[in-house]
Amino acid sequence: MDAIQVMKNHRSIRKFTNEKVSPALLEEIVNCGLRASNTGNMQLYSVIATQEEPLRTELCGLHFGQCATAPLWLTVCTDVARYHQYCRVNQCDDPYGNLLWFISALVDASLFAQNLCVAAEAKGLGFCYLGTVNYNTEKIAELLNCPKGVVPVIAIAMGHPAEGGRMSERLGTDAVLHHETYHVPSDEELIASHQVRDNDPFNQQMVRENGTRNYCEIFTTKRYPRAQNEAISADLLAFLRKSGMMD
Repeated sequence: MDAIQVMKNHRSIRKFTNEKVSPALLEEIVNCGLRASNTGNMQLYSVIATQEEPLRTELCGLHFGQCATAPLWLTVCTDVARYHQYCRVNQCDDPYGNLLWFISALVDASLFAQNLCVAAEAKGLGFCYLGTVNYNTEKIAELLNCPKGVVPVIAIAMGHPAEGGRMSERLGTDAVLHHETYHVPSDEELIASHQVRDNDPFNQQMVRENGTRNYCEIFTTKRYPRAQNEAISADLLAFLRKSGMMD
């Protein structure tokens, strides 16, 4: 299957067989990730592959027990520590522990992770991206022995699929593609572009189960409410400063 078909057919997988991902396959998909574009070819990221017990189960616990059958966990980190060491070895300044370079490293890490995941799907693996890495960032960093300058930002549970997975709805180009300059949609245009989401049978069932007025309210009151967002943001900012990414 070519890359375009792989991306068009993507499904999140949360249940996996007990077959391990072979070392050769892991190396291959990571090498595909390494070919992603990045800032100045500095490659300000690292990936930690966790497969052995009890560490795998401990890491899964920090993601609230999601994808418990996944035999492979990939934690992608922004990493200026390696480049700072490279600078010091070459008797150069090490000026990359600041917001600019955290953002640059975050872009690098995201491009790396997406390349890796497309390669994994093309090889028949399944995976699920877990946003919970942002909920327990410091604890995950401690568990994985991340040094100063290394921050976990992307978590991927991966393995051989034990299910087909559901193809989630996505907004179309009418919502996200702007020509020449940004077009602020009217309320009517916005509603029309979000019909694919609001009319999705799975999402409508979620509305009924949560007793909300609409699908949007699930996010604002149940999944990602303001107080939670602000508390997690404060913890993340504190850890970024502690980690040396925000001097």
